Amino acid sequence: MLAGTPIGDVADAPPRLTQELAAADVIAAEDTRRLRRLTQALGVQPGGRVVSYFEGNEAARTPELVEALVEGARVLLVTDAGMPSVSDPGYRLVAAAVEKDIRVTAVPGPSAVLTALALSGLPVDRFCFEGFLPRKAGERLSRLREVSDERRTLVYFEAPHRLDDTLAAMAEVFGRERRAAVCRELTKTYEEVKRGALAELAEWAAEGVRGEITVVVEGAPERGPQELDAEELVRRVRVREEAGERRKEAIAAVAVEAGVPKRQVFDAVVASKHSAS
Repeated sequence: MLAGTPIGDVADAPPRLTQELAAADVIAAEDTRRLRRLTQALGVQPGGRVVSYFEGNEAARTPELVEALVEGARVLLVTDAGMPSVSDPGYRLVAAAVEKDIRVTAVPGPSAVLTALALSGLPVDRFCFEGFLPRKAGERLSRLREVSDERRTLVYFEAPHRLDDTLAAMAEVFGRERRAAVCRELTKTYEEVKRGALAELAEWAAEGVRGEITVVVEGAPERGPQELDAEELVRRVRVREEAGERRKEAIAAVAVEAGVPKRQVFDAVVASKHSAS
């Protein structure tokens, strides 16, 4: 069984979480020390054996937990905060249990993804969760370019010490004026939601930000051919070139997606080069 745990305020723990912690034969925890603090706060004594289950030992420990499940043990999986397997350990165990035709269920709980979406003030009817971006700048830019034209609202997790670089990269790829919300310390005492254009948020984050961070970014706007000015055509060509396409191919692709003649895109790129020189 997967069990969601509070993302900040322990009072958000569902009653079933307390019941399952007491009833489980085995509790697999991302951090056993944090589990101990949680059970103390909830006033519950774990009824079974507690084992660690984190990124470093997930692959090795999964067969052991599956064996316990096959033998009829009640196994409960919890992470430090939120829902297991969502950017946290759990996917391997669920996949292995499903392969053995073992029933998997969940105790639903708080989610940083959904909480941030709800507070962002951005469209939430369609969204996609992108998890953590790569740490290396080049890989981060490449990942962002993959979704530069994504129409759905985007949700990311990020470490506070990388937030300014990430927001700056988003401003470069998505556009400086794309709306976003940085959600910090959700449900905790110092909860903060900072909303604005990506360029503004990058400048704000450069001063230093602390805490658990979730970033929500507005999806790409729907544009008709007449709406794409020369600057936007050049930006799209540049994004494709930086992703590895030859300029000729990038110009042709942008012309098709924008619904304009290739010559128009070519002239915009040439004019941009001349103005920059």
